[in-house]
Amino acid sequence: MPTREEDLAIPRLKLFARVCLVWGLVIVLRLIQLQVVQHESYARQAQMQQERQIEVRAPRGAIFDRNGQPLAMSVSVDSVCVNPQKVPNLAMAADILSRVLDLEPGELLQKLATASEAKRGFLWVKRKISFQESERLRAYDFDWVELRKESTRYYPKGALAAHVLGGVDHGEHGNGGVEQFFDKELHGQAGVTRTTADVRQNVFDSRVHTDPLPGATLHLAIDERIQYVAEQELAKAVKEHNASTGSAVVMDPRTGDVLAIANYPSYNPNEPPTDRKSFEARKNLAVMAPFEPGSVFKVVTLSAALETTRLTPDSSFYCGNGAFTLFRRVIHDAHPHGTLSMADILARSSNIGAIKVGLVAGNQNLYDYVKKFGFGAKTGIPLPGEGRGVVRPLNRWIASSIGSVAMGHEISTTAVQLARACSVIANGGMLVKPRLVRSIARGTHEPVEVRIESERILVPENAMKMRRMMQRVVDDARGTGKAARLNGYSSAGKTGSAQIYDFAGRKYTHRYNGSFMGFAPVNNPAIVIAVTLNNTAKYGGVVAGPVFHKVATAALRYLDVPKDRPEDQGIGLDDLTDGKDFTDENDASDPDPLMPPVTIESDEAPSILLASASTLVAPPQAPAIYGPKAPDFVGKSKRDVIAASLETGVRVEMSGAGLVRQQSPPAGSALQPGERVRLVFSR
Repeated sequence: MPTREEDLAIPRLKLFARVCLVWGLVIVLRLIQLQVVQHESYARQAQMQQERQIEVRAPRGAIFDRNGQPLAMSVSVDSVCVNPQKVPNLAMAADILSRVLDLEPGELLQKLATASEAKRGFLWVKRKISFQESERLRAYDFDWVELRKESTRYYPKGALAAHVLGGVDHGEHGNGGVEQFFDKELHGQAGVTRTTADVRQNVFDSRVHTDPLPGATLHLAIDERIQYVAEQELAKAVKEHNASTGSAVVMDPRTGDVLAIANYPSYNPNEPPTDRKSFEARKNLAVMAPFEPGSVFKVVTLSAALETTRLTPDSSFYCGNGAFTLFRRVIHDAHPHGTLSMADILARSSNIGAIKVGLVAGNQNLYDYVKKFGFGAKTGIPLPGEGRGVVRPLNRWIASSIGSVAMGHEISTTAVQLARACSVIANGGMLVKPRLVRSIARGTHEPVEVRIESERILVPENAMKMRRMMQRVVDDARGTGKAARLNGYSSAGKTGSAQIYDFAGRKYTHRYNGSFMGFAPVNNPAIVIAVTLNNTAKYGGVVAGPVFHKVATAALRYLDVPKDRPEDQGIGLDDLTDGKDFTDENDASDPDPLMPPVTIESDEAPSILLASASTLVAPPQAPAIYGPKAPDFVGKSKRDVIAASLETGVRVEMSGAGLVRQQSPPAGSALQPGERVRLVFSR
């Protein structure tokens, strides 16, 4: 017979069993809810916590000159990141990293502490470090420091063609030049890498989800050797004549290919701007800064007259013996002239003669041809911020405007527009679009050539007449462009000297925008060059003509253009001045003294063809920009190699273990900037 205790135990056991059953059922239901009903939700949360998508930047497309010389490329450099959860001592880490990477220790410690408190497993310390910084950091071998490869933009020629190339920002997006204009093509398409980490943020899986697509490759029309000469000669002229700025543009008039665009001041795109002055140096003046052209514009005036009237180069005009009144405005020539032919008007740069030619052509015809030559509109050169210049509508001209426009006032133009206008005369009457990029290659596809665009605006006969008249500017004994005469080549052009207006004082100053535009050889022009020096004390024939002389001589010889006139033994700029006045007679009454002899220091332009004051040197080669010489690493250990690398600044690329057995390039070789010495180690 059951006892009382047994009677009580049985219900308790049943109750306990029911409770366990309910409890188990609740757990099962909860598991079903978590693993079945809410599986997708929790899986997404886990994925978000464990997986991370990292953007893999596409290699930015390279930029080459017309001969395949690299002007801009992307190179791989190290960037430093840490896992704050793994750093054993934040203060120690901040101290060491700040010394190695040249960072502010207090700021770095604050960043590390903030990331650590937030339980973050990743923190960038410094992006795109130098080779020396990378080697010093590798020597510590910290397990909580990671060096990740990133792409950075590098310009192997330094400041060469800086305004054409532009630069990139920290995100490798274009900032100026073709880097900005073709940013979408150069930038490519980023890829994606997915990483999986545990609760301690240790990455245990990494896989590429989407491969990056490299950016397009640009082949420019620029020739680095002609670009180098243009930059060197422009800089010398600006400094010699105490000008504030200057620009030079070299074009092939047949195709519109832009062989060089030089500006002063310039900059090195490898170095970020640090102040207002360095920011201002990045402005592409040849494209973005219109100026009043002065007498170079008389070429347009005379071209319009040849096209729209019965005037010929021999047509005569009375030039008033130095003074002419136009609607109560008195116009002067620097030297009095009686009767001059149209050809003499251009050669001697007579203001009065140009105005009278303009009056015969008439307002409408002159305005039409100003527009046909492309003034007042963008040329379409693929560079950001191109200036249109100023050409007032005909209904806004006052009575005397035709006189001003005929001699290059009341309008403004850029150096690129001048080069384009001069090309019309040089190529037989075609207005060509400046072609800065010759071809674009995307991925593995064949390069797509940028087509040549042109339209006829002058009949060939009139273009040839203008060529001959412009040749007299250079060859005539009283021509204003004698400094542009070449040794062994015929040349033609026009000088210009526009007085600078002082708006505060409401008067013209005795400072000028001096310019020259010309081409060579005359019968079959291969190059057109437009040069302007701003805010000078001398005329265009004096300051800009010699730049044309030197750049044209170098370019023609380098391009192997056949000579079309006998060599003049020892001809130089001092011979061209021959003691006579050759000032540009368009704006001032007092002639300037002759320019002093110009010499070229041979060590400033090694292996480049330049015209000196009396001789010509060897044919041009690509400018060599040398760095340090390669040390002798053979037989050294990795420790010794790193020490020597840090001491000399020479970058190395190491493979293998043991001692150095092979070295390339060999010891004593001159290294290009950024070039690494490849070392093979073996035991």
